[in-house]
Amino acid sequence: MITLIAAIGKNRELGKDNDLIWHLPNDLKRFKKVTSGHDVIMGRKTFESLGKPLPNRTNIIITRNTEYKVKDCIVANSLEAALNATTDSNPYILGGAEIYSQAINIANILDLTFVDATLEADVFFPEIDLNIWKETSRENFKADDKHKYDYSFVTFKRT
Repeated sequence: MITLIAAIGKNRELGKDNDLIWHLPNDLKRFKKVTSGHDVIMGRKTFESLGKPLPNRTNIIITRNTEYKVKDCIVANSLEAALNATTDSNPYILGGAEIYSQAINIANILDLTFVDATLEADVFFPEIDLNIWKETSRENFKADDKHKYDYSFVTFKRT
């Protein structure tokens, strides 16, 4: 079981300049809850944007740089090598865009936060083919004093 987890805008925006383009505290809390105790797989740029390994998770970083090393993390040189390094029956793939593009073809679940916004971005989530993916759950939330945009937690399973 492989899960892609991401927050995306109306046009599948992920981020800009190696950073998130919105701040949704409830999404961050949910992300922590859902991924804690699991292996998380991410590209080097995504890892470096976090600044440190995510606690209570095995962090697996994908990079083409064979010399790249990070204390308390596993480094792999391809998505396949990262998946071979995991001992988790349900690892989470955290991005970035290039990793999502590779992984969407083998993932079983998409765990997405749809942000009701169109913002300037330089990286995007891959197209979601609804002939392949079936929405299985959705929770909708309205903007409030801590959340600038309406958003939804949506799960898709491969058909």
